[in-house]
Amino acid sequence: MEESRTTAGSLSGGRVRAQAEPEQVRRTIDEAFAAAGSGGFVHAVDIDSGVQFEYGADNPVLLASVCKIPVLVELYARGDEGILDLSSRVHVQESGRSPGPTGLSVMLDPVDVSLRDLAYWMMSVSDNAATDVLCDLLGIDAINARMAGLGLKEVRLEGTCRDIYDAFDEELGGVDALDLSDAEAERLRSCRVLHVPSATRGTPRSITTLLSMMWRDQAASAGACAAMRRILGLQVWPHRLRSGFPDDRVTVAGKTGTLPFVRNEVGVVEYPDGGRYAVAVFTCPDALAYVNPPADAVIGTVARAAVDYIRAAQPAG
Repeated sequence: MEESRTTAGSLSGGRVRAQAEPEQVRRTIDEAFAAAGSGGFVHAVDIDSGVQFEYGADNPVLLASVCKIPVLVELYARGDEGILDLSSRVHVQESGRSPGPTGLSVMLDPVDVSLRDLAYWMMSVSDNAATDVLCDLLGIDAINARMAGLGLKEVRLEGTCRDIYDAFDEELGGVDALDLSDAEAERLRSCRVLHVPSATRGTPRSITTLLSMMWRDQAASAGACAAMRRILGLQVWPHRLRSGFPDDRVTVAGKTGTLPFVRNEVGVVEYPDGGRYAVAVFTCPDALAYVNPPADAVIGTVARAAVDYIRAAQPAG
């Protein structure tokens, strides 16, 4: 194989003018994942030209909280159809909320909130309780049908966040589902919600396709897609995907996903020269640790390698 013809691409101004061989980029990603103690799968695509980079792009993967993007699409599509008024308010009691480490899941009092602000909590801080209020309203079957209608049959939810925690409780014999650090790793790996055939799932390519549709105003109306893009841009955790693009002129909008042995982020990276790229990185770290900086950082590393490759494939601007 010929050695690389390029170094990393510029973050600003014109396109990268020299291109690495795709196999070298894949070797770079191999090495990055190995150094982070993780496996992984990657897909990136230029939203406008369709030029892409793939690394296991059609491999079925656990979505974890990336599944909240299909919920968001279903909610805003219902608003388009006049079925729901997204400014209407719902009352969420303090009891019976889905567990989680953020948002409504940890609040102590009843809350009155609009549907669109529930969606904001669901996406910005990955609020499980807010997600399940919306899932209960919309229905899992309807969310899956919407994905199939968009041509994304690979994207499938198998239940709510509540169902995931219930499965951990059932299969691990009452271990605290919010603190799995003391769980036996092999027992944890065997849980059905951590196995693609029975768990909420998708593929890297299917998720970048959905993101591309949102950025091209094809997942719903133009107004609804703009609102969804705004919400994705308000995520409070920038340390995964954003770490690969450390420049204020580059914007990143995305959604993380985290479960035991799962660390993901998907999103859209937009450059000041107008380039915009949907990227999905799904990783499977060897370590159970919830705090795992190398596994977080590798998401940015491999995303940048994929986007640099795509930018190098474009005509100089």
